[in-house]
Amino acid sequence: MGYNDSATQEIWRQYRHEFPVTDRLIYLNHAAVAPLSRRAAEAIQWLAQDALDYGSHHYPQWMEAVDGLKAAVAKLIHATPGEVATVKNTSEGIATVALGLKWKAGDKIVAFREEFPANFYIWKKLEEWHGVRVEWLSCFDPLEKIEAAARGARLLAISFVQYLSGYRADLEAIGEICHRHGVFFFVDAIQGLGVFPLDVRKARIHALAADGHKWLLGPEGCGIIYIQQDRQDEIEPVEFGWTTVAGWQDYSSRDMAVRRDAGRYECGTLNAVGCFGLRASVELLLEAGIPRISAHVQHLADILAEGAKELGYELLAERTPGTGAGIVSVRKPGVDARLLWSKLKENGVTSAPRQGWVRFSPHFYISPDDIAKVLDLLR
Repeated sequence: MGYNDSATQEIWRQYRHEFPVTDRLIYLNHAAVAPLSRRAAEAIQWLAQDALDYGSHHYPQWMEAVDGLKAAVAKLIHATPGEVATVKNTSEGIATVALGLKWKAGDKIVAFREEFPANFYIWKKLEEWHGVRVEWLSCFDPLEKIEAAARGARLLAISFVQYLSGYRADLEAIGEICHRHGVFFFVDAIQGLGVFPLDVRKARIHALAADGHKWLLGPEGCGIIYIQQDRQDEIEPVEFGWTTVAGWQDYSSRDMAVRRDAGRYECGTLNAVGCFGLRASVELLLEAGIPRISAHVQHLADILAEGAKELGYELLAERTPGTGAGIVSVRKPGVDARLLWSKLKENGVTSAPRQGWVRFSPHFYISPDDIAKVLDLLR
């Protein structure tokens, strides 16, 4: 499906009513914190009202929402529900993998310098704690250099989309490299999941993590982790609580055998209200269709990038059909980025100042007219 398909072109019209934020703002900040859709907000409100009126009387329905979230995420990434668990955020998901693996001094990790701190600090700490060796690459390095670094490595960690440049990694190519060399492949998916197709089987991804409050359009404090079923026994639960064990529903049991699915990584009572909202959001994305969403978001970001260049702005990274994503970061010589961001905010445009750049990140309900208005303001 290409952008010229009428169904793709009209996706924003079909779903714009789901996002009342459009009545007030041109919201181009999904790489930071996204607004809720009506469906997500109503799901959260239902649970709040239910708890107000009935306490935990309908608790089984709360747990159905958790199971529904895992099923929806599994469909989104082409996994099984037993390979998905809920976490508080991406950092917790990354730490679950990084700290759960058994390391020995000299183990090699391949990581990337441009990463968001969540996918950077933990690998540095493993150097300190366990004596592992991290080989730092650039996400812009060619695949040949990534393959050379992967030889002899135990794990490679990369973001699906880089948080500042918007560079989208070729996960299938990197996954194939990791497969050839027996490397555990971990992906921080937060800046791409919900916009671009992601098939963990095709990309040979062993584990990934993503918070729900960016492109997945969910509430803060509720994210997901995927760990391939046959690799779960390699990753010990770093938090061990009453729901970690296989017999977690039997409070009198003292058998500490862990669950046989990713639920072993959920330590105690879950964020039910977050799961209600995130399930509604993921189901909305599945309904709209990820191929349609990705085509429209890519189109909006291309218009914004080309328009900004014509106005004399510098792009942090050049875009191609294979590497472009929903993030466009711009700056202009002699113009303070925070002042530019502030002026845009005064005019109802929500973006983000990041390290001397202004970062824009439109989602699928944003219209081409919205982008035209932003370019007029940039002018």
